[in-house]
Order: sequence, then structure tokens, then C-alpha cells
Amino acid sequence: MTNRIAFRITDRRPFADGASFGDTGPYERLSGRVHLAIDPLAPAQRDVVDLDKAVRDADGLVHCQADCTILKPVDLARGNRRLFYDYGNRGHKRALQFFNDAQHSNDPLTAAHAGNGFLMRRGFSVVWVAWEGDLLPGGGRMVFDVPVACNDDGSPITGTVRVEYIADAPGIACFPLSGRIAAHSYPTVSRDTTQAKLTRRRYPYDTPEIIPSDQWQFAATEFGLGGETGTPEYAVVPSDRHIYLPSNFQPGWIYELLYTARDPKVMGLGHVIVRDAVSFLKYERGDDNPLCGTEKAYAWGRSQTGRCLRDFVYRGFNADSQGRRVFDGVMPHVAGAGRKWLNHRFASPIVSGGQQYEDHFNIADSFPFSYAWSRDHLTGREDAILKRPATDPLVIHTQTATEYWARRGSLVHTDTQGNDLTQPGTARVYFWASSQHFADPQPKAPVRGIAQNLPNVVATSMLFRAMLDAMDRWATDGTPPPASRIPTRAEGTLVDIAEWRSRFPSIPGVATPRAANPLPLLDFGPDAEHGILREPPVLVPGGNAPGAPGKTYTVLVPAVDRDGNDVPGVRAPMVAAPLGTYTGWNPRAHGFGHGMQLRFEGSYIPFSETPAEAAATGDPRPSVLERYDGKPAYVAAIAAAARDLAAQGLMLEEDVERCAAAAADWGRPRHVVAIDNARS
Repeated sequence: MTNRIAFRITDRRPFADGASFGDTGPYERLSGRVHLAIDPLAPAQRDVVDLDKAVRDADGLVHCQADCTILKPVDLARGNRRLFYDYGNRGHKRALQFFNDAQHSNDPLTAAHAGNGFLMRRGFSVVWVAWEGDLLPGGGRMVFDVPVACNDDGSPITGTVRVEYIADAPGIACFPLSGRIAAHSYPTVSRDTTQAKLTRRRYPYDTPEIIPSDQWQFAATEFGLGGETGTPEYAVVPSDRHIYLPSNFQPGWIYELLYTARDPKVMGLGHVIVRDAVSFLKYERGDDNPLCGTEKAYAWGRSQTGRCLRDFVYRGFNADSQGRRVFDGVMPHVAGAGRKWLNHRFASPIVSGGQQYEDHFNIADSFPFSYAWSRDHLTGREDAILKRPATDPLVIHTQTATEYWARRGSLVHTDTQGNDLTQPGTARVYFWASSQHFADPQPKAPVRGIAQNLPNVVATSMLFRAMLDAMDRWATDGTPPPASRIPTRAEGTLVDIAEWRSRFPSIPGVATPRAANPLPLLDFGPDAEHGILREPPVLVPGGNAPGAPGKTYTVLVPAVDRDGNDVPGVRAPMVAAPLGTYTGWNPRAHGFGHGMQLRFEGSYIPFSETPAEAAATGDPRPSVLERYDGKPAYVAAIAAAARDLAAQGLMLEEDVERCAAAAADWGRPRHVVAIDNARS
């Protein structure tokens, strides 16, 4: 039986106040829901975990529904007949923010939401279809309704769930069981805390302390004004979806809960809805297709959704039910070496891939890591992400310095022992040197927060635009993009931590990492290949590296220059003409996991402004005024770096002037520079 899909558009209105975008003309926004009825027995989705345990209709089909939004030319014939699918991130629309330098919005409608209009001027139809089944409504998030799996007799399926909680501020006493306010929590089968276990530990591999069962509850807190006094009051209410710790979750500790949950959702349908929705828009030629006539389809995902995109391709979902290629090209960004915790029982897709201090022991961080065929030296297994030439897409994978430090990014292009691994001809990997995981296209002043350093401020959005143009040429007429730009062992630009530390400058007051985020080999039990995970997993013993918690894969980092900036890769103009050291790491401050990497934060460590300041502080790096004789010289250096990238096909000519304009006042507000004298 064939799956049945329908786009039900309930709202249609002009986009960007009816503005015209060059030859493409005006755009309109369509909103509604995608309705999908799935045959659970069909080979195309046979491997979706627990699909066979979902409720079926009279025709034997399983139903799900997803929010959808489409931005399209009013006259499709004036567009480029290309579909650009934005996976978003945790239900948030992100493409306009990063490709158009627009204000972020989950309700894109105004001219401000069009930004510089890049995607519209190129003629793309931009599509969002929700795929993440654990998100709750709110804030304009894209929601995907998926069924709950149950036993054949209708009784609930139960299983052990493990969740981490980290409080980055004092006074937090209650969390949803999922750990995220926007995410569904699997309910506990019993509020009896003796049937669960709550622990805490200072650092990831410390021996955990057990918190006695009478010191916490399955309960929620509710707040409001008291009817008697009119003053703020709170109440503690029993809940099978929340955890409450009266003494508060203390910053600087990693809390972990193990409990028995019920009612797993069929999260693997996230891959099915994307496959079937995009295939319909690309191939269906009837009037019920709002993008009828589409010729090519591309996908972009960043961070969580970059990993989801890699998982989508790896699991074979880029072939639709008729064996046709779904996406012609995919662009995973800042995914690191991970894939997705999605097609598993009791999956929690909102959870990030494992970091140094957060979200440990995640099935998403499993072999294979690379697009190329390789062998896992710890298990003997051989595999690759790209292994179906007839339907695999072209790949442009981009990652920042943060992915090497926090997300094991070197494994994207090495084997599991750290040896250079040649990528397939259909894949490119670009390292965006000395930039961080999240680079806001909107210029803002950096705020330190609970990190030791200011956050990395390097702007990189101009690189996205060049990458998409390169992908379109590649998929359309076979014009290959520039060669991959990555650190390698052969060139001495991909190094271990000892070598990196020997090269990084000794900057006064700056603590440096002792290690990149390790990747231990985890054993999730005998049914892991079928999506049923043992929690907690076992760290396979037999440490093969100094200080390793067990068997680990080799994780390496890019080499640096005398300023501490990355040598290899694509150097954005702000890195080629620096005003500081820009790193992919940023240690947590005292009291918040002191010394460990803060999530996906990089650092901006400003240069001394004058030679006198450098001498007074002992900073070995040349000062700003030793590099640039005032603001005009800095602007000229930025413009020269931008022109060089454009000549290499890594940046668009239209972005050269934008970069120069942003640099006019020492790149403020991104940079902390106080020089305003006669030379500036």
C-alpha cells in the first residue's frame, strides 16, 4: 500500500509586504499542515522503530501530522524551480537568519524577515515541515504530532529513561522530566521515588553521589499571587512529568535521573515525514502540489538538524518509496561527527549531541562518523554515511572550531584512529577556522555569562551564501565546488592536544583546555541495532589513551598560529585580519563546572590595543596598533581577505562590500576596542 500525503494550506498572504525580489518578483507565504498516512508494513519504512506498534485506521494505516510553512514566488515560473528545505532547529525556523542575515522569527512575514533577500533573489522556494515529535506548542515552534506505541494488547510499553539536568543559575528546584521546557516528557509509571534513582556528580566521569529518595519528588511547582495576601506564592503539585528537588539543583553539578517511563512516541517518523513531504513537492505534478514543477531539492540543517540530516541519509531515507532521490544536495552545518537519537524507543530528539560537560553518553555519537567508508578499529565494524550511490545526495559539510573541541569534528574526515580519510567525490568538507558553533549574523556586543572568556564573535554568514550557490551549480551542471578545506595529519595541521598546547600562546589570565571532548565506546545493549537501548549504557573498559574513561576514539584539533588562531581551513575575513584570538572553546567559570567546556561556546580574547598595553600585561601577541595603523588599515585588511575568498569561490562578490562596511568602526559592536585617537 502507498503512503497517502496531503498539504492542507489554511493561510496564504504576501511576504515582505509584497516587495519584489529582482527577476523573481514578489513572494507569498503559505501555512498549514501536512497530513500523512503510512503503511507500517511497506519496505520503505519497515525499519522505523515501533511503527508496527502504533494505532492503525480501518485501512491499516498509521497517521501523523506536521506544521508546514512555504515561502514561494507568487509566479513560480519566475523562480529557479529549486526547493530549499530548512530543517530548522528544535522547531525554530533558521534559514532566513543565516542565509539572508535577517532577524530570527518563527513567523516570517515582514520585510525585516527577508533580510538581504538572498534566497528570494536567487528564486528558491523555502520550505519548513516539522519533523521533531517531542516538541510542545509555543513560541511559534513547528510541531509534529506522532502516535504513541503500545503493546499488542493495548497496554503501555515501559522502559528505563535516563536524563541529565544542569542548573546554570541558582534557585532552580524543578525541571520537566525531559530537562527541556519545550519538550515532551515521558511520564513515569510511578511517583514512588524509591523506584527511581537520582544522582549528582561534579565532573562527567566522577563517581556519582546518590540523592536519597526522600529528598526529591516527582512533582511540579506552580507560581502565582496568593489570594489572601496578594504576594507571590508557590505550590508543589504531584506530577508524573516533572522532578522537584526542594534543596534546589546546585550549579556546578551534573544531576542524572534514571526512571521507568511509559508511552514511547514513534519518533522515527520524523525521517518519513521529511522524505514523503519533499518527494511530493519535488515529483508530484498535480494541482494539489503548491510547488508543482520543482526540479531540484536541497536541504540544510544546523547543529541538531545537521546531525538529523546525516542520519536521514545514512538510514537510506533519501530514497523515496519509489526509489527516487529525494534531496539532490544536503548541507549539514556544525553537526560534528554525530547523527541523531531519533529512530529509537524513548528517543528524546531535542537533546544535543554529547558535549564535554553536558548531555553525555548519547547514541547519536556512534560509528560511522564519516561520509567515506572506514573501519571502526574498536569493534571491527565497517560502514559509511554515503553508501547508496544511486540515491545518495551531494554533500557540503561545514563545521567550525567548536566542532573539533566539543563535537569530535575530526572524525568527519579521519578514521577512528585519527588517520586522514579521503572523502567521496560527492562530498566536500569545509572547516570554518576559528569560528564558533553559533555565529549570530546580527552584530551584537559579546557577553561573558558563565564562561571564563567573551564568546567568539567571528561572522560567517557570508560563507553560507557561497556554499548554496556552489551546491546548485554542482547539482545542476556538475561544476564541482572548491576542494575541501580541512586540517590534515599529512600537512601537520591536525594535531593532538599536547602538540596544540605547545603551539598556543601563553596569554596572561587565560586558561586553556586540557583535552578535547573525548568519545568513549558505549555499549547500549544487545537490542541497540533495533532501536531499543539499555540505559545507562556501559563504557566499554580497556582505556587505550592516557586518562581515558574506557576505550576511546581518537579526537584531534586544528593547529594554531602565533596568535592562537586556527591555521587550516576557510578563514573568514575577521580571522584573516584579526582583532583578537578566536577559539572554538571557552571554559566554564568557577562554580559552574569550572574548567570544563561551556556547551558550544568559543572564545574571543581581545588583543592588547597598544604596544604599551601588551608590554604591561605580558601579552606575547602583537597589539592592534602594531597590526593596523588605524581604522582604515583594518578595513582594507578585511576587504582584501574578503576579495581573496571571493576569488576562491568561497564567498560572493556582493559580500565583499558588506564585510568592509561592518569593519568600519573596528568591527563594533562585535569587538571590544576602545582606540579612538588621531591614528584611528
